[in-house]
Amino acid sequence: MTETDDTLICRNVWKVFGNRAAEQMAALGPDPDPARLAALGLVPAVRAVNLTVRRGEIFVIMGLSGSGKSTLVRCLSRLIEPTAGEILFNGQNLLAASEAEMTQIRRHRMGMVFQHFALLPHLTVLDNVAFPLEVQGIDRPAREVRAREMIALVGLAGREGAFPRQLSGGQQQRVGIARSLAVEPELWFLDEPFSALDPLIRRELQDEFMRLQSRLKKTIVFITHDFDEAIRLADRIAIMKDGSVEQCGTPEELVLNPATGYVREFTRAVPKSKVVRLASLMTPGPVPEGLTMLPARATVAEAGPAFLGGAAAVGIAVDGQPAGTVAREDVVRLLLGDGA
Repeated sequence: MTETDDTLICRNVWKVFGNRAAEQMAALGPDPDPARLAALGLVPAVRAVNLTVRRGEIFVIMGLSGSGKSTLVRCLSRLIEPTAGEILFNGQNLLAASEAEMTQIRRHRMGMVFQHFALLPHLTVLDNVAFPLEVQGIDRPAREVRAREMIALVGLAGREGAFPRQLSGGQQQRVGIARSLAVEPELWFLDEPFSALDPLIRRELQDEFMRLQSRLKKTIVFITHDFDEAIRLADRIAIMKDGSVEQCGTPEELVLNPATGYVREFTRAVPKSKVVRLASLMTPGPVPEGLTMLPARATVAEAGPAFLGGAAAVGIAVDGQPAGTVAREDVVRLLLGDGA
């Protein structure tokens, strides 16, 4: 993996609140003592964050309320100004960009979806989705064609003329997703987009989100406090505590090899079968005819029903192509070792 494979790189990023925070942080150096910060009346919301987001992956940032995850994602897009550090987007240092340059980047290359749908109540679904294209100055026929495509993509074809008040919460969030995709963003930020929804609609939108990602292959930074949601969606997860990243890794790495006591406690109740993906158990090679085929990113728990009929193995597909098999005995061995 090289830097050219990374869409977003953060180096020693801080967000500190307090009087003359940037000036005082510069005087304290790159690794200030927490007691010294407190003595100066400075409150760090994001502390020395280093991470990379790879092109085409779903990178989940998670933590409890107050952990700094939403503040961090707003720093990444410079909706709020980081106090110190470096943020590179496709090699460009965002902290050196002017406000006018950042406005253009956010309009044309970043998409954002937040917990509160923020739809414009006086506009129809079609006009809400087309709105960011109108801001870009795109003419009405072109922006409506693009908006209709996005509305169909999220499963709302036929509701173009509806107003937000006529939609369910899940439908409103689909409109928000379609609106953020209308500008064809390179980098997509989603800050707890499903947390205001009831469990059934939330699960439905998670499924929809995965379907969209399988087609669009966006680079995504997804914020959540729900570990079940994180392990279902993420390629990698960063767990935050008190503004710092405790550990970054795949769901499997976090559950099987927690780096700190906090991560161990955070993941303690998660069954291995929910995080171990079939790719980890796969034996590469030809796939015999007649086997049930499952994607490599599916978890062992998701594969369970395929073995209920007594099948000795399932086939595994990588990028839609047969790549190997997973034996029933390997799944049983994992489940028995889970303690569940």
